[in-house]
Amino acid sequence: MDVTLTLSAEQHAELQTHLFPSDGCEAASIVLCGRRAGERRHRLVACEVHAIPYDQCSVRTTQRVTWPTDVIVPLLGRAHARGLTVVKVHSHPNDYGQFSATDDEGDYRLMPAIRDWFDIDLRHSSAVMLPNGRMFGRFITAQGGFQPLAHINVAGDDLIFWYVDRRNDDTPEFAASHVQAFGEGTFEKMRRLSVAVIGCSGTGSPVIEQLARLGVGELVMVDDDKLEARNINRILNATMSDVRARRFKVDVLADAVRRMETGTRLVPLALNLWTQEAVNAVAGCDLVFGCLDTIDGRFLLNTLSAYYQLPYIDLGVRIAAVPDGPRTGRILAVCGGVHYLKPGGSSLISRGLFTMDDVRAAGLARTDPAAYTQQLREGYISGVAVRRPAVITLNMLLASLGVNELLSRLHPYRDEANHAYDYTQVNLGDMEMFSRCEREPCSIFKSDVGKGDVWPLLGLPELSGRGV
Repeated sequence: MDVTLTLSAEQHAELQTHLFPSDGCEAASIVLCGRRAGERRHRLVACEVHAIPYDQCSVRTTQRVTWPTDVIVPLLGRAHARGLTVVKVHSHPNDYGQFSATDDEGDYRLMPAIRDWFDIDLRHSSAVMLPNGRMFGRFITAQGGFQPLAHINVAGDDLIFWYVDRRNDDTPEFAASHVQAFGEGTFEKMRRLSVAVIGCSGTGSPVIEQLARLGVGELVMVDDDKLEARNINRILNATMSDVRARRFKVDVLADAVRRMETGTRLVPLALNLWTQEAVNAVAGCDLVFGCLDTIDGRFLLNTLSAYYQLPYIDLGVRIAAVPDGPRTGRILAVCGGVHYLKPGGSSLISRGLFTMDDVRAAGLARTDPAAYTQQLREGYISGVAVRRPAVITLNMLLASLGVNELLSRLHPYRDEANHAYDYTQVNLGDMEMFSRCEREPCSIFKSDVGKGDVWPLLGLPELSGRGV
């Protein structure tokens, strides 16, 4: 099983600042991590960074850092009480790109003691940071040995991945053209990425199509709807035969990707996102695309993104037309937006897309339609979005912008830094496209970053059924 470590950009910067002081000597920090304890991949997600003060270290040289065990005992107690994993991180100011004999000596003394402090195996780890910020690490096994972390990544404005090994596979022929554009390094990252797509209809379908043809490593597709005739105008590869067979959207799209033979591993889940199985599957991924038009679904993805340190690309499309009367069919607005959300940053709520009252209303409409209708009638809540017009041309445009947003974060190529493109809006009525940055962290989700697996799942009682 692969074990990985994810940090936010702020956490990585905090580590780098402490680990490389001006004296050129090694330094150390402790990172407490939540986790997604999956069957195929175990993700450690950074929750808290605690610097070990320089003056509490008994030795600090250019090749060694040591400290008394009692310095970290309070942190071990905190981790034990909250079920968090302990990751020890120290620096190599000399740019030595592997664990040294001194590191081995220290880890074989400290890490088994940390492991034995806890009742269960939590994949406690040791990591090294180099002067350029690159990191590598290893975790201690239940038997007391060490295995390398498969990768360490930073989920920030740029998506940075450091892998323990480099694959030597030849570039497949189907990928030759986009490797020319973005380079072998970017293609290799795509081949290793696990990406979730939530909602497999108007925008989700072309997102899946593009990711598969770019050679993404794994696609987790979540949608509990079956095909209807009204979907044929915007779901790629769907047919009336599929409609008559009442096939699930995820199964139709999975079959289409299999026929491509691009090597993408597929996890089609005919489930609602508001289920433990769906949340757990998405939480094991590296990144998520939200292709939903429901407020409570987008709120859930924002929550999941924070708890599991998942970069989240949200796609929204709006076509407003006059529904009836003498001017039926007149288009009032044709627009859409792409939001890039990083853990610990702004959210769809802080960006003003909806409020917590909207979330509660949408949740009530989903879980208790009768009560929702009653409260709507009595004026206690506002109505939530209903079915809107959908056209494949706009969906394809927004899906393309969303996938290009992923590529630009993996391989920055724009004139400005990526933080200038937190939100991109397209208005076809005015033929305009503009982008802006969203710097203000969301107070609602900031304290949830890196919590990982908790009870109830995501802190939401609705997801507290059996079998987490």
